[in-house]
Amino acid sequence: MLNKFDFIVIGGGSGGIASARRAAEHGAQVLLIENGPLGGTCVNVGCVPKKVMWNASHIGEALDLAADYGFEVKNQGFQWRKIKQSRDAYVSRLNNIYDRNLQNSKVTVVHGTGKFVSDHVIEVNGERFEAPHILVATGGLPTVPDLPGAELGITSDGFFALETLPARTLVIGAGYIATELAGVLHGLGSKVTMLLRKDKLLRTFDHSINALLMEQMEASGIDIIKNALLTELLEQDDEIGFKDANGEITAGFDCIIWAIGRHTHIEPLGLQNTAIDIDAKGFIVTDKYQNTSAAGVYAVGDVTAAAPLTPVAIAAGRRLSERLFNNKPDSYLDYSNIPTVVFSHPPIGTVGLTEAEARNAYGDEIKVYLSRFTNMLYAVSDHKSPTLVKLIVTGQEEKVVGCHIIGDGADEMLQGFAVAIKMGATKQDFDDTVAIHPTAAEELVTLR
Repeated sequence: MLNKFDFIVIGGGSGGIASARRAAEHGAQVLLIENGPLGGTCVNVGCVPKKVMWNASHIGEALDLAADYGFEVKNQGFQWRKIKQSRDAYVSRLNNIYDRNLQNSKVTVVHGTGKFVSDHVIEVNGERFEAPHILVATGGLPTVPDLPGAELGITSDGFFALETLPARTLVIGAGYIATELAGVLHGLGSKVTMLLRKDKLLRTFDHSINALLMEQMEASGIDIIKNALLTELLEQDDEIGFKDANGEITAGFDCIIWAIGRHTHIEPLGLQNTAIDIDAKGFIVTDKYQNTSAAGVYAVGDVTAAAPLTPVAIAAGRRLSERLFNNKPDSYLDYSNIPTVVFSHPPIGTVGLTEAEARNAYGDEIKVYLSRFTNMLYAVSDHKSPTLVKLIVTGQEEKVVGCHIIGDGADEMLQGFAVAIKMGATKQDFDDTVAIHPTAAEELVTLR
C-alpha cells in the first residue's frame, strides 16, 4: 500500500525544511524525510556552530585590545569545554525549534533514509510513499581523500566533536572552511599550520582580497605551507604528521583537519532507479526552476552545482514551492549577485564579479576603485589590522558589478550594499549617499 502526499521532501536541512513548510502553508500535504538531526549541515555541523566558535575567537581578540582602551583585564584562559557545552545546547534548542515549526506547519516528518523506488515512489523504513512532486535536498558531506593514513585526520564534522582545544593543528585545504577553522583555532590558542595544494587561499575570490587575507593570517602567526603535494598521513611517537611527494616528513601535530571540499550526499538515494541526470562532478543537474531530468522531481541546495550557501537553498526551496503550490509559474531564484561572507580573521564580504571576472566579461570597460586603511578600532593600539574595500564598475554609467570588503565588520556591512548592487546601483548612486562617520563602511561611498 502506498502512502500518498502532494509533496515529498528528502532532506531536513535548511532548503528542504523551507520548501516543505512553504508548500504546507499553501495547503499541500507534505512529507519530509530526514535521517539525522533536523536543520542539516548548517545548524548541526556548519554555519551556526561555526559562527559561535568565531564569536568566541573574536571575543579573545577583543580581550587582547582591552588594555589599550584602559581596561585592566586578566585573561585566565579559555575553556573549550564550556563553549562546546553552550554551543551544543544552542544547537539542540534549534533542532527542537525546527521540529515545532514543522509540526505547526502540519508537515509530516519521518526519520529514516529515503530511497527512490521509481521517479515518484520513495521507500523509507520499509514503507512506501508516493507524490507527484518530490524534492531532493540532502546536502553534502566533507571529502576525505583516498590516501594512506587519511583516517588519522578529522573533517569539519569532527572539529565540532572535539572535546579539547588541540595544541598544534594542521588544517589541509585552501577554501572557506579551511580558512575559517584555521582562524578560529589560532584565535583560541592553537598553534596552526595550513597546507595548501597551490599558492593561495580562497583562489576563486578577488585577488586583492585573498592577498590581504594571507598577509594578515601569516602576520598573526599562522604558518602556511604552499604548493604542497601530500602523499600520506602518519603517526610518530604519539604525534601525527604528513609525508610529501619528496618523501619529507613533517610531524608534531595533535590534530589534522581535512578541509579540502565537500561532495554531494546522494549515494543512499537510489537515483539509479530514476531518470535523474548526474553531472561529472556528482551534482544533480537542474534548470533554473530546480527541475531535474525526471519530470516532477526537483533538487535544491548542495546536491546541485549552485552556490553552496544556506540562504541560497532556502530561497530556491521557497520559490519552488511558490511555483508548484501557489500558482506562480515563473517563480525561480536568480543566482546572480549572491552575497557571500567568509568568517575568516579578518572577515570577508563579497558580492558580484571579481576584477578578473569583470575584465573577462567587459574588457577595458571596467574601472576599479580601491581603498586600504586602518580601522579606527586600532587608533589607540599598537596592533594595526588593515581593511580593504573595492568596487568594480563598468560602462559609461559606471554600474557597480562587484563589491569586495575584507576587515572588521565586513560581514555585517555587506548586506545593504548587496541590496543596492542587486538593484543595479551605479558608482554615482554610491557617491550620492551621505557617509556615516566614523565607520569603515563610509569608505565605500567616498571612494575616488
